[in-house]
Amino acid sequence: MDENLRRDIILAHYQNPKNKEIVEDERYVKVNTNNESCIDNIDLYVLVEEGSIKDIKFQGEACAISTSSTSIMITNLIGKSIEEAMEYIKNFDAMVNEKEYDSALLQEGIVYNEIYKQNNRKHCALLPYIGIRKVLDKKEELL
Repeated sequence: MDENLRRDIILAHYQNPKNKEIVEDERYVKVNTNNESCIDNIDLYVLVEEGSIKDIKFQGEACAISTSSTSIMITNLIGKSIEEAMEYIKNFDAMVNEKEYDSALLQEGIVYNEIYKQNNRKHCALLPYIGIRKVLDKKEELL
């Protein structure tokens, strides 16, 4: 991917993140995910109904990588079944950790395909995925 395009996508999602708002709806499951070595601290609000992700919102303070990764993740997961979401998450995790993955599934998430070169930033990119996995793992148990 062109470096300028990568930077533009990350910056756009950092400056204008999708679905950044507090939710006061009991149907949403709230989960916190944070990075103890920096300021990254994100609350995810996830609405799962009938086996699919109906909505995800988030709130918190985080670096450009964590914020943009959260925004991109939200964009790509809303509307997916739990199984589809877990497949997306598995592929994103594999990409960040230099394992084999299906790039076609990742859409804009592919902007992090070289984040492994900055080992300290890998956790920033993975942070929202750690949180969403906590929610989806519980929902999978209920199916």
